[in-house]
Amino acid sequence: MKAAHVLSLNAGRRTRPPGGGAATAIDKKPVESFEVRDPGPKHGGLGSGVVGDEIGKPQHHGGALQAVYAYAREDLDRWQRELGRPIAPGGFGENVTTVGVDTTRARVGELWRINDVVLRVEVPRIPCVTFAAHMGVPRWVRRFTDEGRTGAYLSVVTPGVVRAGADITVERPDHDVDLLLLFRGLMGDLDAAHRVIDAGVVHPEVRASLAETVARRGG
Repeated sequence: MKAAHVLSLNAGRRTRPPGGGAATAIDKKPVESFEVRDPGPKHGGLGSGVVGDEIGKPQHHGGALQAVYAYAREDLDRWQRELGRPIAPGGFGENVTTVGVDTTRARVGELWRINDVVLRVEVPRIPCVTFAAHMGVPRWVRRFTDEGRTGAYLSVVTPGVVRAGADITVERPDHDVDLLLLFRGLMGDLDAAHRVIDAGVVHPEVRASLAETVARRGG
């Protein structure tokens, strides 16, 4: 079996859905290569970490901690079977469709080396109404949340050009905080939130969000 690798690279421009509504760039299309760079802060930065890629709602997406979104082809295949319809690479709005990488159980701080480029696992995807509208599946946000196959948002440690088909070398940190645990904490699981906070491995912005969730729920 081929080593962990980039199956597809995907980027998109903002367009309005056929039925109307706000412009979105969630429907990504495959490209042979793209350049990645640190886009800076979410507010006032460059948006996506992928040059040539756009974001529909920069107030909610993009920025350094969400520079590049990756999703596993294996999980897309599972969704295909469950939904009974094909899902093309980029169909979840991911910039990188991977093979052989567990994007949900990736650990916070995990490094992905793709040739000379280095990406760092930061946060899980939180499903939103734009994603739900794009999928057109009843109660999609709840269904996606319950499944917990979130994919991985990554920051850009070392910028450069990524090409489809490139191998991915994963370097895992020595802790057990993965994106699924972080996702559960962000979605209100107080035990998960406390575990992540106590581990001290997430970015201060993420820690503050978890602490706010804990305080709001009285935990």
